[in-house]
Amino acid sequence: MEVSLRTILMAALIATTTLPVFAAERCTAPKDKWRPVDELKAELSAKNWSIKKVKIEDGCYEVYGKDDKGQRVEIFFDPVTFAAVGSDD
Repeated sequence: MEVSLRTILMAALIATTTLPVFAAERCTAPKDKWRPVDELKAELSAKNWSIKKVKIEDGCYEVYGKDDKGQRVEIFFDPVTFAAVGSDD
């Protein structure tokens, strides 16, 4: 069975576009632009999240806790916009 170069390239493209984005590529703002972590906690708490811990990981805030549905979460947030930018899952 012969595999064409085009098939190999397409497989490589699909593989690289489906890999998870690393946190370092998600959050790139300089620290002097970051909003305080307490603001993120307050924003999430107002949405009925239960926050267990927030740490800084690769330039993002990484939140551990439960979302408004009671599901356990580990989610990265942009420290400037507080936009969810992915998870390790």
